[in-house]
Amino acid sequence: MLGSLFAKTSLKPSALHLFQFNLQRGLHSRNKKAAEFLAQGFSAIKEVDRVMDKSEPNSRLLIPLLRKAKENFELALEADNSNSHARYWLSKLHLKYHVPGACKAIGAALLVEAADMGDAEAQYELGRRLRYENEYVQSGQQAFYYLEKAADQLHTGALYLLAAIYLTGDGVKKDMASALWCFHKASERGHAGAAIVYGSLLLRGVQLPESVTKLYKTASKSSGSAVLDPVEMAKEQFQIAAKAGCELGFKWLQRLEEEEKRLLTE
Repeated sequence: MLGSLFAKTSLKPSALHLFQFNLQRGLHSRNKKAAEFLAQGFSAIKEVDRVMDKSEPNSRLLIPLLRKAKENFELALEADNSNSHARYWLSKLHLKYHVPGACKAIGAALLVEAADMGDAEAQYELGRRLRYENEYVQSGQQAFYYLEKAADQLHTGALYLLAAIYLTGDGVKKDMASALWCFHKASERGHAGAAIVYGSLLLRGVQLPESVTKLYKTASKSSGSAVLDPVEMAKEQFQIAAKAGCELGFKWLQRLEEEEKRLLTE
């Protein structure tokens, strides 16, 4: 009896393929619509940031732009409720900007939802807020959890923050190997702060863990250099920082250049 019921309700292969195609087309259409609303929201936020550089954070000039951004992020969520990035940016409007109708509780809820859905930006922001802006609640473990999740996705801010935590042992056991790996990965992706600290540690003669030396050995095979020179590696880090516009990067490079000249004249 049950077998015959299933037989009657099951779709033929051609009908099943058509159903799957229509489902995928519907998902694509929703994703595309959400992406369009997100783009319009981002455009409004960029204009908000530009105006904020020249006026007060609660200037009336910002209100129509903030409303436009909020409306577009809300429409993106209506089009695709699974869009974690729309949730994150909507949470940011509630938590950071003076948007009309802003609500910290709504912003916090949206941020947690976006983080739990896997958005790296939301995970980093939530971890950072839990760690540094939540002094009345013991939330160190939660903060570490979300920062690790963001770092797993190679979010540079999360990698840098985790590296600093491992380096200082702030709330966790000191772990130089993990700190160096995180600094290396963050620097590799252009994080100036990570590059400066990492370069400084290399100049101090810190011992690199195998997880990091493997990365250098892989790169050296393609360049033909097999020797790991701490000074040259440090110089590379300061060049990364300088390229990102960090003044400390230029200063460190200048110091190394002066030291090289001094050694040559001795």
